[in-house]
Amino acid sequence: MHESGDEYTVVVRRDGKRRFRGVLETKETSAGPRPGKFLIVRGEQREPRSPEEFVELARRAERIRISEQTSRSGRAELQDLLSGYQLEAQVVRTCRRCANDGHYRPITSDTAIATEHEEVCPDCAREQLERELAYKGEFTAAAKDRLEELLLETRDLQRITNLVQGGLDPDLTKFDEVSATVDDVNPVRTADIDVHPELKARTEERFETLLPVQSLSVRNGLLEGRDQLVVSATATGKTLVGEMAGIDRALKGEGKLLFLVPLVALANQKHEDFEERYGDLVDVTIRVGASRINDDGTRFDPDADVIVGTYEGVDHALRTGKDLGEVGTVVIDEIHTLKEPERGHRLDGLISRLRYYAETENESPAQWVFLSATVGNPEELARRLRATLIEFEERPVPIERHVTFADGREKVRIIDRLVKREFDTKSSKGYRGQTIVFTNSRRRCHEISRKLQYSSAPYHAGLDYRQRKRVEGQFGDQELAAVVTTAALAAGVDFPASQVVFDSLAMGIEWLSVQEFEQMLGRAGRPDYHDRGKVYLLVEPDCAYHNSMEGTEDEVAFKLLKGEMEDVITQYDERAAVEETLANVTVAGKRAKRLNDRMVGEVPTKHAIGKLLEWEFIDGFAPTPLGRAVTRHFLAPDQAFRILDGIRAGTDPFDLVADLELAENEL
Repeated sequence: MHESGDEYTVVVRRDGKRRFRGVLETKETSAGPRPGKFLIVRGEQREPRSPEEFVELARRAERIRISEQTSRSGRAELQDLLSGYQLEAQVVRTCRRCANDGHYRPITSDTAIATEHEEVCPDCAREQLERELAYKGEFTAAAKDRLEELLLETRDLQRITNLVQGGLDPDLTKFDEVSATVDDVNPVRTADIDVHPELKARTEERFETLLPVQSLSVRNGLLEGRDQLVVSATATGKTLVGEMAGIDRALKGEGKLLFLVPLVALANQKHEDFEERYGDLVDVTIRVGASRINDDGTRFDPDADVIVGTYEGVDHALRTGKDLGEVGTVVIDEIHTLKEPERGHRLDGLISRLRYYAETENESPAQWVFLSATVGNPEELARRLRATLIEFEERPVPIERHVTFADGREKVRIIDRLVKREFDTKSSKGYRGQTIVFTNSRRRCHEISRKLQYSSAPYHAGLDYRQRKRVEGQFGDQELAAVVTTAALAAGVDFPASQVVFDSLAMGIEWLSVQEFEQMLGRAGRPDYHDRGKVYLLVEPDCAYHNSMEGTEDEVAFKLLKGEMEDVITQYDERAAVEETLANVTVAGKRAKRLNDRMVGEVPTKHAIGKLLEWEFIDGFAPTPLGRAVTRHFLAPDQAFRILDGIRAGTDPFDLVADLELAENEL
């Protein structure tokens, strides 16, 4: 029962459901208050009933409750009325909003949810939250579920509203914590490893013992020439696995080391690392590929002991018949690139062509070491690569993962607060917290960096080598609170950051994959610097960065946070199959089918050969001049036809290049 003006609302419930709603008016008698009128409410209609019917209902009731929102005088009147029939009622808290709408919902200290002015039931709080979300744009079911979960957990609607408006309450933004794990691996002492004396001395100067993943690799035949797929989290020491194998063999005269990475920025970084660490022992060179217009390989020395290169750089050398000398060790970093739609098939083809080159040019077999932090099917991939799997799941420091909601205008303000808060704290090891901000364009890098109050710098592939090195040095010396970089450079960023902030969950006009996301968040927290890592996703509801993108940023956020690592497998459509088969024919002639057959993905060789003959890219098992031009410039068939059509029509070369770039962006 609930007071409503000059009357009382009566709600009858049975088995947890409302049976009907009525209205009771009282009258004063010599015996005290008694039922005067009793009406049943059906929609807009009120059906008069006998006042005695109310008395009968009350007598049959298991319990009678009066809402706390009823006035003191109203409560006294109802209790006097009921006591006249030897009935008792308990005063309970109910949701005022429900009562105003004629609904009965009791609330307790365990269920009441605080709003700005009162406490309401969970259903009314959800309805108000829905209205708040409507002002911010469309939220997906996953985002709404998360917010409702927090609402019921905190029982404070205002805190949830603040979160939707970009608030940074860590108790609310925190999605989960990925705990630190340390597998029990007996470390190998560097004094005990069987490598060239010069390499052994350098390694002993740096470490007393090898890290766990390095110890596992050595114990499983790394230094005996066994091929390995090494899967381990960021900052666990995978790179040294490839270094030990490759530098050892190079120093022993057993062939050069090829260390291959997907990005020019990462190749530059690795080249400098090798020069600094081993430059007085071995000759180091870099091969970062050829532009489609101009092959600028001035820094490349094919006779060097160590070649650091991009996938395309070394593949271009193979496609154009360059002599790489005897290859002793091939290290391929970021092997999960095999699954990427545009680049995966090229890496797959490169591995097959490089295997063929080593088999035909080497006196002894080359050793292959594949590295990745993120593989969903490591056993299957190791089998396809014919390598021993070395899998190590240690995470050196725990990582907190946070989600907050913000539109594009609010994001920079929130990033600024996060950067300042992190830089103003120090770890137990004495290091300030520093932040990597990932965004989806170079322009946005500069925009964010300009607006941050603490010292920061943009960092992307559009900067020249010296500019990037200056930023790296300033960050390493703790002169910068943050770097703002593109998601496309995630694999090449090696800053000792404690915090990673995602301004965007896109890479260009594509959403991040689970692998890419894991790779990027793995940059938060280094064991020698920090006690824990922090990751913040700034999610814009109902946002996509291009009309070709499926889903919205809030939907993608929860898929990434809850997603399982995707399998690494290379898929071939006609475009990819023709491109790789042409490259294999160019490199291996009649043996091209053998190269196709041992690639990670399934290549429809017969169909691809038919198309190459039809398009006059090959003549028998040799490339035509047209085919050779197509493969040396990494052109897909449709790009080649577009260029041919432009040449025949007399199109200006610069207009032709612009058309090609626009066409690629439409794919």
